[in-house]
Amino acid sequence: MLEQIIEQYSDVKFLKADGFDEAVIGVCEDFNKPPRLIYSVTKCLDVLMKDMKYDEALEYFTYNVSGAYVGEETPVWCWDNFD
Repeated sequence: MLEQIIEQYSDVKFLKADGFDEAVIGVCEDFNKPPRLIYSVTKCLDVLMKDMKYDEALEYFTYNVSGAYVGEETPVWCWDNFD
């Protein structure tokens, strides 16, 4: 998915979350802001759970990944893990 997005948006330099390329699910185009990558939280947690338990992965993700604001290009986190 990420390769297709980069090809489609060849003139955009996206800010990527290291280690979560497989969790990209789309692009957010918002008014007067640069396009941003959208990540599936479920897929991000799956990546983290290769090395940790769910509770640890969720805590790590919310504190270290989704909790980091790095400007207008900060990725969008799609909380898609509702049961």
